[in-house]
Amino acid sequence: MADTAKPKGGSAKASGARRRTRKETSGVSNEKPELLLDYYRRMLFVRRFEERTSQAYTQARIGGYCHLNLGEEATVVGLMSALRETDYLYTNYRDHGYAIEKGMDPKRVMAELYGRQDGVARGWGGSMHMYDTETRMLGGYGIVGGQLPLAAGAALAVSYRGGEDVVMCQMGDGTTNVGAWHETLNIAKLWNLPIVFVVINNFTGMGTSVEESSAEPDLYKRGSAFRIEGERVDGRDVLAVRDTAARLVERARKEQTPFILEAWSYRMKGHSVVDPAKYRTQEEKDEARSKENDPVVIFENELTKAGVLDEKTRDEIAASVKERVAEAADFAENSPHPDVASLFEYTYATPVPNESRRMPADPVFAD
Repeated sequence: MADTAKPKGGSAKASGARRRTRKETSGVSNEKPELLLDYYRRMLFVRRFEERTSQAYTQARIGGYCHLNLGEEATVVGLMSALRETDYLYTNYRDHGYAIEKGMDPKRVMAELYGRQDGVARGWGGSMHMYDTETRMLGGYGIVGGQLPLAAGAALAVSYRGGEDVVMCQMGDGTTNVGAWHETLNIAKLWNLPIVFVVINNFTGMGTSVEESSAEPDLYKRGSAFRIEGERVDGRDVLAVRDTAARLVERARKEQTPFILEAWSYRMKGHSVVDPAKYRTQEEKDEARSKENDPVVIFENELTKAGVLDEKTRDEIAASVKERVAEAADFAENSPHPDVASLFEYTYATPVPNESRRMPADPVFAD
């Protein structure tokens, strides 16, 4: 197993603290300037998109649950850059950035957040359930660990057909403590499935720290019992995430076996839009939101220092991103609400005899 940000000794809590302060960087000197600027543009777009989402939620334009990718932009862009268009993606409910980066139209993603008819799931899925068979982003899942067995099933289908596709299954750190994690890892290794399990470790599985909820806080090691190799990467470094993920994805494709990737970064806000994160100290909140841990700021500074990003280009990118986000919000605002008559259209994939289509106010028995 490899560890690109390995703490040295100490208790679980101490190792977690050391891991948070260490910065691994893959550098920008060997990359094409246009590619680096593209990564920066995409990271900034995810940031501004999520900020606009948060604003719309507070304005009651978005309802239900809503979880943001703020602080995770480098991980999102890096992971999606490691996949082919034909590879499959399963995520948890923190899925907006992944949906966009996998190829979904941001306008339709925003419309889905608004619960409108032009959304990627016709407005019935909302924030936690982005889904699009065309881009092979096969869902965000609201149940913790609910996506793991389904992702393994997709990998089994790939293996059965003899294709070269790979499945990536993203989850939060808390998912590594549920039964579906252990059951799915066992099957994935037993059947040698081409799947990469990606654990996003933001140190807090909703409200409890990883060190206080996991006997093994080095989450990339948790596949050891199933003989699954794992690696850890600094999730604030888009190039490191891309390179590590690409290597594991291609190994899964070639060797037909599963891998685990733990990417650590900070969750800049609470668990959801409405979570005030009172379980964190002010010092921890400041640490999570500091420029030293902000992946967008880190990358912007690296590109500026390398002479790739100047003030004019930065302003142009910022203006372009702002315009695209505004267009997405306007599109969502002007998209119609779903017709109530379509409520039962997607209950089942095929017709079911005696299916109930009773509306909430309808009598149980017809006259």
